[in-house]
Amino acid sequence: MTTQEGQRRNPALATTWEASDPVLLKRIMPLVEYLEIPPDSIAASDGRRAHLRSDALDGIAGAASNVQTIVHGIGLSIASFDRWNDSYLELLDEYFDRVTPEWHSEHLGYTTVAGENIGTMLAPDRTGEMLDLVCERIARLQSRYRVPFLVENIVNMLPCDEFPYTQAGFLNTITSRTGCGLLLDVRNLECDAKNSGVDIHAFLDELDLRAVREMHVAGGTSYQGFEIDVHSRPASDSTLALAMDVMARAPNLEVVTYEFMKEAIPALTHGGLCAELRRIRTAISQ
Repeated sequence: MTTQEGQRRNPALATTWEASDPVLLKRIMPLVEYLEIPPDSIAASDGRRAHLRSDALDGIAGAASNVQTIVHGIGLSIASFDRWNDSYLELLDEYFDRVTPEWHSEHLGYTTVAGENIGTMLAPDRTGEMLDLVCERIARLQSRYRVPFLVENIVNMLPCDEFPYTQAGFLNTITSRTGCGLLLDVRNLECDAKNSGVDIHAFLDELDLRAVREMHVAGGTSYQGFEIDVHSRPASDSTLALAMDVMARAPNLEVVTYEFMKEAIPALTHGGLCAELRRIRTAISQ
């Protein structure tokens, strides 16, 4: 991000907030400028449909007087071949009725097939047909919600066949067609490099980094040699180093977000999470 004088300004710091621990919220609020809210994680079902929890919305609305919020979705399934999840849009409607975020984002993947939840998130085929489908859906989101929309690169969980578009080329075409931005997850890039041999440097050289508005850093784990994007650890030194490389090359980057799952809070501890936020702040301020 740059100032009017053309000098680079350090990006702001954000972290995930799932409205599960108000004591932790008080500790992290002074350390960040943004909270990233996943609507799926603050919802509860009344037996017929899911709604955002009123206590969660109250807490977020209160926090929004001190920090800004951004919204990050999990369950839209924007790349499902038949239909996306309208129930997620209803959650977004509830959120926007109460708090206006700076922007909202969604993973470039799918979680349902023929209406059935597959229990994970898979990357779409990089074809012209899929580009048309995703771009049309992004246009609908941009019309429905009058704040910027970003798409995030996800881990490729399955072996990739040869497609007409490279990973970076696919993202470039989406952003150029729709004008949406990118949320670049550098932990996901590292997973792809270790799991399937993706050349991170070639990917970044091809990617239009001007579209990157937000960046995710996180720490994960491995299972039987397979790197998994589970937000349960501090970010590794290599992840932070990659983030610094991207930061130096992405002129419109505004926010760096440290992701963690609420299930990981007992292991990470309140003190450990605060220490990690300070560590990342130091890194992005250099």
